[in-house]
Amino acid sequence: MPPRAYQRMLSGRRLDLLNPAPLDIEIEDIAHGLAFVARWNGQTKGEFPYSVAEHSLLVERIYGLIAPKAPAKWRMVALLHDAPEYVIGDMISPVKSAVGPGYKELDDRLMQAVLLRFGLPGQVPDSVKKQIKRADRISAWLEAIQIAGFDRKEADKLFGVPKLAGVEDEVLPLRAPMRVKADFLNRHRALLGLL
Repeated sequence: MPPRAYQRMLSGRRLDLLNPAPLDIEIEDIAHGLAFVARWNGQTKGEFPYSVAEHSLLVERIYGLIAPKAPAKWRMVALLHDAPEYVIGDMISPVKSAVGPGYKELDDRLMQAVLLRFGLPGQVPDSVKKQIKRADRISAWLEAIQIAGFDRKEADKLFGVPKLAGVEDEVLPLRAPMRVKADFLNRHRALLGLL
């Protein structure tokens, strides 16, 4: 028998990691998984881990500052930019480099299925990808200096100095996973209503 290549979700869905079907993807599973996946391998200050769901909410907010006239579909892509991590976890960049191209291929397959599931374009324009990546790096900078123990000089070197008015004043919350899950689902619903 070939090894099992699916993940059973709380919704009862079974997501085949080698051939993910969009209909096997549920937003509740994504929100729940991301709310319990810790960023920075859990090496953060505070009572609760800083989750990928919390990070995703922040990236979507920052993307909104970078591209205030962006349509809801690109804001949704920003919210879901790390959605595959609800299944494969959040690997820090050095681990991704060590694992090699297989990780990126798996991530890309899952992301394509997520985009299709929510009626989003399978091909995101490079300009939008760059803006979301910029928001992601700004988020990483904020996380690094506020909760991951980096000093400002090291964060500036690794993630770049954020050049976005007001973003340095953003205070990162450390909240219980179920509260973050609820906020993620509410933001998804709000964006879905604008598509």
